[in-house]
This record gives sequence, C-alpha cells and structure tokens, in this order.
Amino acid sequence: MNENQNMDKKQEDNQEIKEFGQTTLQKNQDKIHCLTIIGQIEGHVSLPQQNKTTKYEHVLPQLASIEENDNIDGLLILLNTVGGDVEAGLAIAEMIASLSKPTVSLVLGGGHSIGVPLAVSAKYSYIVPSATMTIHPVRMSGTVIGVVQTFEYFEKMQARIIDFITHNSNISTECLKKLMLDTGQLAKDVGTIIVGEEAVKEGIIDDIGGIDKAIKKLYRMIEERKKRSDA
Repeated sequence: MNENQNMDKKQEDNQEIKEFGQTTLQKNQDKIHCLTIIGQIEGHVSLPQQNKTTKYEHVLPQLASIEENDNIDGLLILLNTVGGDVEAGLAIAEMIASLSKPTVSLVLGGGHSIGVPLAVSAKYSYIVPSATMTIHPVRMSGTVIGVVQTFEYFEKMQARIIDFITHNSNISTECLKKLMLDTGQLAKDVGTIIVGEEAVKEGIIDDIGGIDKAIKKLYRMIEERKKRSDA
C-alpha cells in the first residue's frame, strides 16, 4: 500500500469513527471491528436531534456485514447506554448473540435497562469498576390501552428479556427477577442499580476489566477459534 492509499485509508477510518462510532483494530493478521452502542437505543420512532442515539437500522446491517466479512475476525462492543426501545435493543442483542465470530463487550459508564441484554449478548463480557447497570421491569410509556391484552403483552416482553439475559449470562431467573422487582433500591420506582463488581458477583457480567483486558481476551478467542478450525 503506497502513501496515498495509506492517507485515504486513515481518512476513511476517521470518517467512520466520526459518523458511526466504529473502527477496525488490527494485530498481525487478526482484525477486530469496534462497535459503539451509546446514548439511547432508537427504535421505530426518531428521537430529537439533540439526543445521543444508537439507531438499530444502522447497527443491524453492520452486524450482518461483520458475519459475512472474512477479513473481520472478531467484534468488540463498547457500551455506554441509558437503554431505550426494547424491541430494537433486543433485535441488536439477538444479532450479536447469533454471530459465529468471537465477541467481547465492555460496559463503560452505564449499561442500563435494555443495555443489560446488549452487554450479555457477547460471548464474554467486561465491566469497568465505576460503571453502573439499572435492572428494572418493562416500563409503560406513551399511550397505553388499559385492557388485559396490554398487560399480557408487557408480561411476554419482560419474559423475553429475562430469558435472553439468563441464557446469555450466569444469573438465575430467580435472582434476576428479585433485582428487577426490588422496591427499596430506586426512589418511587422498582428495580436495582448495581455497580461494577456487583454485576460480576450477581453473574450478569463475566469479569471486571477495561479496554486492555477486553482486547486481549478477544485476540485470545480469535486465536482459539483459528486453532479449532485448523484441527
């Protein structure tokens, strides 16, 4: 690659970081795609322009491309989200969980609400000591029709979230429900806020660590995957 091509590549990478919060890391021949999930998860309704958002219609095609791209060996997910649209968040989480390539997530700042399924969707998860996670039941917002069917819909949606988290982490259904329905943790609300080591202790997140641990873990997973393929 000549000097002009190198400059073009750097400009392209800088533009991707600026517009989409994504970039590619490389060590030797192994390439890691870095995906950021920040602010509020935007669903079918567009949020105000001043809101920091992660748009699911941008993320889903990226994940499909990562799965099909032979030049990408692993995915690093950086999370700092307040939550957002439940169905959009679950769609992204399901896509990440179904990737065949090694994936590692890192919770920075916060992984609240629907950010919890997103954090556990990776094959291995980290959280920094100062990061927080809010675990609560599905909340109603906007216009809600007060009929039995509405309650059943929210109940099924909550069951989907619980099933996903318990299947992709080490927390039991009973413990997760207890955290969700705690009335003493949040003022005038239901749920629990857990910090760093608590998330690991409860079995939601795999380990405490920062970017150094997350990247090293991902490269080890890539190496192990290649060894299995060669065997």
